[in-house]
Amino acid sequence: MTVRLTTDKDTGVALLTLDRPEKLNAIDADMAERLGRTWRELRFDDTVRAVVVTGAGGRAFCTGLDRDTAAEVPQPGSPYSIDDPLLAIGPKANDLWKPVIAAVEGMACGGAFYLLGETEFVIAGSTATFFDPHTTYGMVSAFESILMAQRMPFGEATRMALMGTAERMSARRAYEVGLVSEVTEPGEAVAAALRCAEVVAGCPTQAVQGTVRACWAAQEAARTHALTHAPHLISLGNLPADRQSGLFAGRRPGGFRVR
Repeated sequence: MTVRLTTDKDTGVALLTLDRPEKLNAIDADMAERLGRTWRELRFDDTVRAVVVTGAGGRAFCTGLDRDTAAEVPQPGSPYSIDDPLLAIGPKANDLWKPVIAAVEGMACGGAFYLLGETEFVIAGSTATFFDPHTTYGMVSAFESILMAQRMPFGEATRMALMGTAERMSARRAYEVGLVSEVTEPGEAVAAALRCAEVVAGCPTQAVQGTVRACWAAQEAARTHALTHAPHLISLGNLPADRQSGLFAGRRPGGFRVR
């Protein structure tokens, strides 16, 4: 199983865990399908009133799309359309309006932002880091940057996108710019997120879900308009797959700084 779901019927809180720690919780086709299906199933489970999403293993929350999966996704011949396997992995993309809190330990990068961008707020362990590797490997950061620009100041989102693998944002800096709402001791992010989720789940369900929708309505129009541009930017700006693969093959450990 690439996704684990455990539910506490007493508190009304579900814990959704990305479970490919040997791959740093990178998203393959199976995980993408299971994530979408799980969010949709949670819409109909009235015993669940809040959700925490996290990654197994402690080394990473999620490191984005598994490169093997990327090679398997057929693409239309036109540069004006693109099939992105991560577009449907988030709760909002699956019409789930129950509150979702992210608990991040270790790395969260690239495609992880499809998930973080659709959560209500993020709690991170103090050793967590955030970065977007796209430009380093000749790819446009479109969906990821659009989602992150909704979560932190424009300059910070743009800097993260443009600096690629050369720089990682620390949990403390992420807290300072508003991406993260709370920083915990290492390994304590899930416990802190569950505590918050229990409080939220203890409030009247209709009021909670109405509040979630109201908060998202404050930015939804701009977000929706921006997302319509993402496929065209990716189609026109990505390097050919063979050139991307060459850049991935030349990766070296390290080579970044944490600010």
